[in-house]
Amino acid sequence: MKPLSHRRTTQRAGVPCSATGPQVGAATLEAAPPATKSELDFDSLARDMDLKSPLEIMDFALEKFGSDIAIAFSGAEDVALIEYAHLTGRPFRVFSLDTGRLNPETYRLFDKVEKHYGIHIEYTIPDAQETTDLVRAKGMFSFYEDGHQECCRVRKVRPLRRQLTGLKAWITGQRKDQSPGTRAAVPVVQVDPVFEGLEGGPGSLVKFNPLSNVSSAEVWNFLRIMGVPTNELHACGYISIGCEPCTRAVLPNQHEREGRWWWEDTGAKECGLHSGNMVASAAAQAAGEQQRDLWVGGAVEALDKPQLQALLAGPRKRHTMVVFYAPWCPFSQAMEPAYEELAQRYAGFNTLQVAKFQADIERDFASGKFGMKTFPTIYMLPRGRSDFVPYPSERRDTDTLDMWAKSLVGYEG
Repeated sequence: MKPLSHRRTTQRAGVPCSATGPQVGAATLEAAPPATKSELDFDSLARDMDLKSPLEIMDFALEKFGSDIAIAFSGAEDVALIEYAHLTGRPFRVFSLDTGRLNPETYRLFDKVEKHYGIHIEYTIPDAQETTDLVRAKGMFSFYEDGHQECCRVRKVRPLRRQLTGLKAWITGQRKDQSPGTRAAVPVVQVDPVFEGLEGGPGSLVKFNPLSNVSSAEVWNFLRIMGVPTNELHACGYISIGCEPCTRAVLPNQHEREGRWWWEDTGAKECGLHSGNMVASAAAQAAGEQQRDLWVGGAVEALDKPQLQALLAGPRKRHTMVVFYAPWCPFSQAMEPAYEELAQRYAGFNTLQVAKFQADIERDFASGKFGMKTFPTIYMLPRGRSDFVPYPSERRDTDTLDMWAKSLVGYEG
């Protein structure tokens, strides 16, 4: 890696470099010829990059893709990506989605970031007619009644799709610890599972997540040490920041994603920008993937459809916690160790049965009888009753699941 300099440059993001490249300290940098997806072995690259620092990942991405890669900046702590890009000494591009519904503090941060780094952010805005049609037909706040997906599709997903069709790769601020339920399997680098890039067609876009293995605390230590401008909302209890109507501050010990779309079921808390993290078609996925089963040979008990139907009809002799999962789902896979540990804790007791149900092969039943929408989903079937209680949190670690179980079934042995 080239020597780093803390001098701010006025190199304009998105503007081609001169023949000699931008000057950083005493070093002269030359823009590398952009890479193509076919030149990279992503299986081995992902394994190798998983051990690298965010700075090394950023340097690799910018070197390989040159002006055909850009950083997606949301106006939150992902400003760390811009600092890492600056530290590489390479030219870089930054784009942001201006949905028209952002907080004033976020717009002020955009201005501060541009001045701090001497760059021009490439703002991407929704289609005016689409936005007008949505608001006139359903009002300004329809998402509180029928979910955020439609509004996000118009204001975020489609503008993002247009932006990405001009790129070969993009860089996001996703981290595993942002949402243990839906982002626990975020890789450092991957072929984008959702969007298409400059070359067109499925698999034509590369996605880098340099902060994947970094914790929130580590990101904030880095921002403070480097003196990076941050969003004023963070000082008001906001951790995850999006559009103003869909974002709120969180309470102490609440997970950061609980401040987003709080009126909805936790399983729906992905806005579509990273919808490859969620399962759109269980049947198609199950047919196309061969995966080992989960929770085999351990303390988690397997339930089939007749057994679950009997439990659903009630009454029950003991409490049952059951996870509806798909073996190929990376988020089901991510919770495997924690859920097995929970089952081990209750293995010697008759109070609680910790079980699993493979819901991808019984999707209609799971959806019709339990209202399941995504994998994995956890339910408690209390003893002596015929109803069920869905697990409401995005946290799927052992202690949180155990606390929830005890709050419903008590502490008896």
